[in-house]
Amino acid sequence: MDHTRHIRLNDTELTEAVLNGATIYGPADEKIGHVSEVHGQGSGAHVVVDIGGFLGIGAKPVALLASDLDFMRDEDNTVHALTRWTKDELKALPEHRH
Repeated sequence: MDHTRHIRLNDTELTEAVLNGATIYGPADEKIGHVSEVHGQGSGAHVVVDIGGFLGIGAKPVALLASDLDFMRDEDNTVHALTRWTKDELKALPEHRH
């Protein structure tokens, strides 16, 4: 996927309503998870990303700062994000607990 034409979200768009369910893509443009929760808003929000799994089963939730992800909208207005971390690097992070 060519992300160069996608529109980056601004700080006021980094909310649970906008980010929840967004697909997260790794450095090789592979799908590595999706946003399952958002705590707070703006670049300082904590975004919980479910890594791996299938249909939410067996996924590992990890918390990241919204500013650590590059959120954007594609041509269909679908929100997604890029990360510099690989799936294995994210799986190595501590599991997010409620």
